[in-house]
Amino acid sequence: MADKQISLPAKLINGGIAGLIGVTCVFPIDLAKTRLQNQQNGQRMYKSMSDCLIKTIRSEGYFGMYRGAAVNLTLVTPEKAIKLAANDFFRHQLSKDGQKLTLLKEMLAGCGAGTCQVIVTTPMEMLKIQLQDAGRIGEGGGREGRGAAAVAVNPCDVVKTRLQSLQRGVNEDTYSGILDCARKILRHEGPSAFLKGAYCRALVIAPLFGIAQVVYFLGIAESLLGLLQDPQA
Repeated sequence: MADKQISLPAKLINGGIAGLIGVTCVFPIDLAKTRLQNQQNGQRMYKSMSDCLIKTIRSEGYFGMYRGAAVNLTLVTPEKAIKLAANDFFRHQLSKDGQKLTLLKEMLAGCGAGTCQVIVTTPMEMLKIQLQDAGRIGEGGGREGRGAAAVAVNPCDVVKTRLQSLQRGVNEDTYSGILDCARKILRHEGPSAFLKGAYCRALVIAPLFGIAQVVYFLGIAESLLGLLQDPQA
């Protein structure tokens, strides 16, 4: 009910603010996730998330933890705009005479919006991963609720990260597709490799959702739009 009272501009502003705050807060954890997922047997530079972040700060400085963050910060609002607009479009197409959507139709609308978002943001995600992993490749060149859901889909995220990484370390595997990637990971690194970075992923998802809920609850965008519409108030 509350969701219907929020205008599209307010949704975009709230989504953009939540995205900017969220990316700033959790990006170092996301960087650690990417580097942990990309390192293969024989190329292990990091033992854990904390070890990765400590070594990143030592070798690249504090701002090394934010490699690739500019990509996310620049495109976070357009990303939200695409998802929200697509979701509203699919909900409108699936609704009949303004009746409340069934759970199945809600899921279909969400899937449609997510598909549109992925199509547009995948190039951004690839660029972010290249920037995030650059420090690992450079330094290693001379060497030999929502949290549970995040862990459950982590194997897919590992495969995605490996496929999107264009640069490889010495003796690291290359992949021709999803099945080839999954097969080589299982053969050379074992089943546990599919859970690389799962702890980081769980830590990232929960705060992002919480930040978004707080921003929407406080109605920051509504207050800003109210001030713009009534400057003398």
